[in-house]
Amino acid sequence: MANLQASHPELVTAPVAIGAVVREAHKRGETIGLVPTMGALHAGHLSLVETSALQCDLTIVTLFVNPSQFTEGKDWERYPRDLQGDMEKLAGTGAAIVFAPTAEEIYPQGHATTIDIGFLEKILEGRCRPGHFSGVATILVKLFHLIPADIAFFGHKDYQQLKVIEQVVRDLNIPIKIYGCPTVRDKDGLALSSRNTFLSQEQRQQALSVRKSLQLAETLIGQGETDTRVIVSRMREQILTSGDLHIDYVVLADANTLEPVSSVKGPTVALVAVRVGDTRLIDNQTMVP
Repeated sequence: MANLQASHPELVTAPVAIGAVVREAHKRGETIGLVPTMGALHAGHLSLVETSALQCDLTIVTLFVNPSQFTEGKDWERYPRDLQGDMEKLAGTGAAIVFAPTAEEIYPQGHATTIDIGFLEKILEGRCRPGHFSGVATILVKLFHLIPADIAFFGHKDYQQLKVIEQVVRDLNIPIKIYGCPTVRDKDGLALSSRNTFLSQEQRQQALSVRKSLQLAETLIGQGETDTRVIVSRMREQILTSGDLHIDYVVLADANTLEPVSSVKGPTVALVAVRVGDTRLIDNQTMVP
């Protein structure tokens, strides 16, 4: 397996070149781990890379801000980009290769094919951000073809995205294992996100109510509460009494299908999306009664 003290990873920008790297690695009998990211790396991303390096012989990290998954152009333009900084952060994590193509290389002129993922596109994040998951599915299928890795690593923080990816791989018979890793949090409990950098100190304190609402749900279920209306109501109160936050949704759903549930009877996930000022944050917690 990869040495976590390895030097800086090699940068590859051309799709044809990354394909050659993968073919050579497979010829050597090496297992390949893939960590797709949009850059602006933080400790959560790095934990995925380290997990891949422990399980695979060669770890490839992608840095690509995917325009097709942004519902607003200004959001795509605003997304932080720091290739050099990201490369430095990856030193010593076990990442061997960084693939950072241009948008023109991934979406050449005339590109028109997208992926319809059905139900998961219409609920929660899909409802709030129309077209978002179609863009996620499309770019990942492209990456899985360009980089036919053995395992791809994703975080549980983007829980619905993880379920979308699992469905796409299953539906399209893509021969890659999807590995979900636990959410990484800061010391104060806030889930790590590239968007956290947009929060003022006051807004960050307000944002902590999201984590507190999830902990409240876990406590209520642990105490025997099963009525999701009661749990959701208490969660919303927790969020709204903590500052000027706008709630996009607070939902308890089946942990496998993401179908909303009226009663907590089996593995359940609580999902929350809020806006703190101009910054949108999501978080979740999986619970078993």
